[in-house]
Amino acid sequence: MGYVVPPWLTVVVDVLAWGFFHAVTGYVAHRLPDHRLDHDGPLLRARGFESGGRWYRRRLRIHRWKDRLPEAGALFEGGVSKRELPARDAAGLRTFVRETRRAELTHWWAMACAPLFVLWNPPVAAVLLVSYGVLVNVPFIVIQRYNRFRTLPLLARLERRGSLR
Repeated sequence: MGYVVPPWLTVVVDVLAWGFFHAVTGYVAHRLPDHRLDHDGPLLRARGFESGGRWYRRRLRIHRWKDRLPEAGALFEGGVSKRELPARDAAGLRTFVRETRRAELTHWWAMACAPLFVLWNPPVAAVLLVSYGVLVNVPFIVIQRYNRFRTLPLLARLERRGSLR
């Protein structure tokens, strides 16, 4: 007969595993070179239904709740908080857009770790933990997309004005 892990230990491992996955994915994204975040790749690109972020405002009323969630962009040394724009010029908006991409990737990667919980949890717990991973990360992904899609037109306008001078 094999060793049965006590439920309390499984809970401890699960909590530590989620903390580990979030910390590692956050650190890896933090270490990405800035040039890798200059453009939206296939995962980050805008989808038609998003309408420049308007869908999130109309359907999810994101403007009412997004500022209530924690922001950890400056958690690692050299990181950038997205609570406020770094500056109101084109360079500041470019930095902000880049950091929304970094944050969005962090949450996609953390959520992608969720299926690993199937390896050591009973089926019901695994489903709950995968659900937790989705429920915790999707709001942050949505916030980053909303902020980026609202900021990109402003950045384009500033860059056009700058090129006219």
